[in-house]
Amino acid sequence: MGPCAVNSVDLPNGSSLMSGVFVEKCKYLEESKCVGVCINTCKLPTQTFFKDHMGVPLLMEPNFTDYSCQFKFGILPPQQEVDDALKEPCLEICPSSVRRKEMNHNMDAPKCPKA
Repeated sequence: MGPCAVNSVDLPNGSSLMSGVFVEKCKYLEESKCVGVCINTCKLPTQTFFKDHMGVPLLMEPNFTDYSCQFKFGILPPQQEVDDALKEPCLEICPSSVRRKEMNHNMDAPKCPKA
């Protein structure tokens, strides 16, 4: 994952708790350079695993600009229809995006499929 630090998270009841983990630069996202890979093979499965198998709600908030990621334990993730991370466009440096643009002769390529 990369260097990380425990931090405070604001809970829905208005209190705060040291239940966050801030990943300064996610190696997985940095290496894949792909929103779809982050969402489909890390964010959604990890949130599901912690909720279903560990009994702990988890919201993961990847930052697709600086490749950081905020883990918020104790916070339920929003429904997928309203999760801002799932609305992110394909990154310009995404290998799939580059290939699609080349195949379309540099015309606007569709955004990469996500969850």
